[in-house]
Amino acid sequence: MSEDFKNSDYRSICRQNRNIKLEKLQKITIYWFPVLIYCLLIYVQSSHPAPKILPNYPFMDKLLHFVCYALLGALFLRAFNTTPIKHNLTFVLILSALLSSLYGISDEIHQSFVPFRTADPMDVVADILGSIAGVYLYQKIVSKKDK
Repeated sequence: MSEDFKNSDYRSICRQNRNIKLEKLQKITIYWFPVLIYCLLIYVQSSHPAPKILPNYPFMDKLLHFVCYALLGALFLRAFNTTPIKHNLTFVLILSALLSSLYGISDEIHQSFVPFRTADPMDVVADILGSIAGVYLYQKIVSKKDK
């Protein structure tokens, strides 16, 4: 085998490896970075005293928890749909809702240590239901696009 051929093969393999690494970095940036940033935003927001300027509607705080964790569940599902486990739909759906719900539970525990905040079991219920709804709705939207 000639040296030129070996060098050409080596360069080709290096280029392929670089492209694979770039694809992985793009997936992390596009799909997992929003999950991380959103979790960070939730953490920062819950580290401060509860906002006093909320509309005075019954259960407004529960609605906010529901919507917030619906979005987190959808973001988890969106990210998991780029991984090798994406073909196991049931597992991905459950994992997305579970991780979003667990983050909601951990956030309520965190709030119990923040001055002027309290942990509310009904907030956890809203977080879990929101997580499930977000995963369900996102999956419905994605499956309609695929048809």
